[in-house]
Amino acid sequence: MFKKLKRNFIKMFRELLVYHHSSLEYRAKVLTLMVSSNEVIDACEEQALKEIAHTIYFDDEERAELLIDTVKEYHDKIITENGLDFEHLVQEVEKESRAVSRYVEKIDFALLERLHRCMKEEEDIIFQQRILEFLQMLKEEYGTKREGS
Repeated sequence: MFKKLKRNFIKMFRELLVYHHSSLEYRAKVLTLMVSSNEVIDACEEQALKEIAHTIYFDDEERAELLIDTVKEYHDKIITENGLDFEHLVQEVEKESRAVSRYVEKIDFALLERLHRCMKEEEDIIFQQRILEFLQMLKEEYGTKREGS
């Protein structure tokens, strides 16, 4: 009971209480693009999302759970049309990618592929492939320039 209450409190005030909350939210937005390509987060996507969060934050259980909760929150807002739609989320990811180039380095296609493998319907596969192409374009366009590149 206390753990759930604490999680809900942190979710409500994550901007104030969570270290590097904007980085976590950027990751959540990218993951939400993937899971919101169809309207339901199925069991496969749920498991993949959990694995991805714990891979990213392998040493911080609470942060991994917060990432999952944030993805679900964004997804619910899109599905219920409660202050966020898919196109707006795409625009936010692009705007944040342009503004903070180090965020783009957080796009990990190996991890996103785990979600992509969950797709069963041809339309969903194609739509998600377009999302991956969009993210690749962001990475190429706004990613930090390495020496020798």
